[in-house]
Amino acid sequence: MRHDHHFIGMNGISRFVGITRVLVKNGFGTLADALTKRTPAPQKDGTKRPSAVFPSPRRLRRMLTELGPSFVKLGQLMSVRADIFPPEYIDELTKLQDQVPPQPFKSIQPFLEKELGQPLLSVFKEFDETPIASASIAQVYKAQLLTGEPVAVKVVRPGISKQIRRDIRVMYYMAHKLEKMSELARVVGAKNVVEEFERSIYNELDMHIEAGSIEKFFRFYRHIEEIYIPKVYWEQTAKSVLVIDFIPGVKMNQVPAIREMGIDPKEIAMIGLRSLSRQLMEFGFVHADPHPGNTIVMPDGRVGLVDFGITAHLDEELMIQIARLFLGYAEHDYNLVMESLLDAGIIDEDMDLSVFRNDLKEMSEPFYGRSLQTISVVDIYDQVIRLLFRYHIRLPQNLLLLLKTFIQTESLGKILGSDASILEVIRPYARAMLERGYDSKKILRAMGRDAWSTGRFLRHTPKLLYDILKQAAMGKQRLQFHHSGFEDVGRRFERGLNRLVIAIVIAASITAGAHVLDVSEKIVIFPMNIMGTRSVSLTALLGLLGYTIASILGIWLIVSIFRSGRK
Repeated sequence: MRHDHHFIGMNGISRFVGITRVLVKNGFGTLADALTKRTPAPQKDGTKRPSAVFPSPRRLRRMLTELGPSFVKLGQLMSVRADIFPPEYIDELTKLQDQVPPQPFKSIQPFLEKELGQPLLSVFKEFDETPIASASIAQVYKAQLLTGEPVAVKVVRPGISKQIRRDIRVMYYMAHKLEKMSELARVVGAKNVVEEFERSIYNELDMHIEAGSIEKFFRFYRHIEEIYIPKVYWEQTAKSVLVIDFIPGVKMNQVPAIREMGIDPKEIAMIGLRSLSRQLMEFGFVHADPHPGNTIVMPDGRVGLVDFGITAHLDEELMIQIARLFLGYAEHDYNLVMESLLDAGIIDEDMDLSVFRNDLKEMSEPFYGRSLQTISVVDIYDQVIRLLFRYHIRLPQNLLLLLKTFIQTESLGKILGSDASILEVIRPYARAMLERGYDSKKILRAMGRDAWSTGRFLRHTPKLLYDILKQAAMGKQRLQFHHSGFEDVGRRFERGLNRLVIAIVIAASITAGAHVLDVSEKIVIFPMNIMGTRSVSLTALLGLLGYTIASILGIWLIVSIFRSGRK
């Protein structure tokens, strides 16, 4: 979806004015003033006013919270952009909570019935009006279908889509202004951050997309008993309503309640680690928001996953690189780690690779062989973020989500008292991934993709060549050819031609000598007594002379060819 950054509409103007008031209230009057002016006003001494800067991390978090759901979500997206935001901002933005007071059911029910296309009691036998979860985007209720199945009903808040669309227009406008007045905003890429937010938030608003993700996980886990994926009730699901199985149990961080059910919390942690390993190394599709509220421990010991609004897709090539990366870490093989980072395009040859390798090793070694209980997840996260920021490494969004997922999973394992090492858990899955990753079918598929790409290039080459020549003929472009390596072509050609002539002479001498020796007529016979021979003819002497000359020239030609080949 494309936006005009200069037009935000009347509603947008009203919202923008409200935002500037919040800025002023939180002590950012200079920033608010800069956003409302076309150009920075000169100061009394004639110098320009300083460029607008980002607020302090803590004030930024408080301000985003006050600005409402859209900006809270934006802040949460920013919290995983460790490649572009300093560590102190990341640390503060991760504290943003997506918990808001529930909207009254009397405003939810008409919207819900409109989405379903029929009265509530025509779809549900029972419907608890008190939500079991309330976030900025949606609320979740417990209900029972007419057929008796207990279900969870996720409903997008009425009016939130319109509010988010309005806020996105304002965000684009503000990002445009910030990039014009602030070097920091240009470096961070303020408009790119808003574009990323727009893509992710609209996916979260569409329950059909989330339902499709649940179906994928349902297929992936159909033969794995320790993980439970809820069933989607498609007939009762709409764009703003999702109906799935209700999963009984307790949240994963409620350790006393887990023990009361007779379940070992450490085993639950292992199930979580194995689940993440499968998602990374087998499925290529990751549940990227595994916080306690989205992970349910069931009475029978299984772990149920809910809320699939945030997921990460991995292609086969990236899965192989991640497997090699984990295997390199597990086996202290930093050469393999560096190769994996280079192949994945995370680092490049222009960097000081030896210094980066040393920093990476220095950061990683202290955590080897330690259980989750002895590791500070915050320390790991901070060090990874600092390393990314120090070397200006910009990670793709799916890898940033993986980093956050990895940290969240470790955090849950620590809460559950796990003494496992995540590298040891992932190692066999990584090995299996690499064994599968290079099978013949996948290689052929990769070759097919490369051939298709080459075919596309060849199809467009004649048109590109025609355009280039046309531009040159019209005088709009100049073609300049530079050749190298032809400096001694003439000398080499002359040498080759001489050898060819000598070879012809040799062949002719051999042929002539053979014919002369083969003739029966003798011309001018000389009497002699050498080795029992009493006479020899002139024809025989000429034939022998031809053979001798041919032999000498042939040996010389062979020697010269060998000598030139070594130069």
